[in-house]
Amino acid sequence: MALITGGDSGIGRAIALAYAREGADVAFTYLSEEFDADETTRLVREAGREALPIRLDQRSSKACDEVVEQVLERFTRLDILVNNAAFQKSYNQLEEVSDDELQYTFETNIQSCFYFCRAALKHLPPGGSIINTTSIQAFAPSIHLAPYAATKAA
Repeated sequence: MALITGGDSGIGRAIALAYAREGADVAFTYLSEEFDADETTRLVREAGREALPIRLDQRSSKACDEVVEQVLERFTRLDILVNNAAFQKSYNQLEEVSDDELQYTFETNIQSCFYFCRAALKHLPPGGSIINTTSIQAFAPSIHLAPYAATKAA
């Protein structure tokens, strides 16, 4: 059983589908993209596995704890956590980044990763895995994604 944050599209969807094709049931989180979440759910189910889409704002430690509990209630186990969800926004100049946007980025990209790890760790069996993804921005940052690149490299 795999839990993937940001599993509704892009890399997260590819991860969800790959795990489903390898025989794992998949729970995944998404922020608000219902159409994307429905598509990931469809693909996981077409692969013959159960899917549990969970809408949430992952900046809250309580919300992350509740997601792990919801997964355990539905599937009774958690074998893999993939921290994939992140926020990025382009800016023409660094001075355009407000304090609120910087805080939002760190809460979404860094703090939530810690929250999910902390919530999942006590439920993972021996051999279970926590996988934290990053982006090329961690190694070759774009000037227009400065807050995102800084959080992914942290």
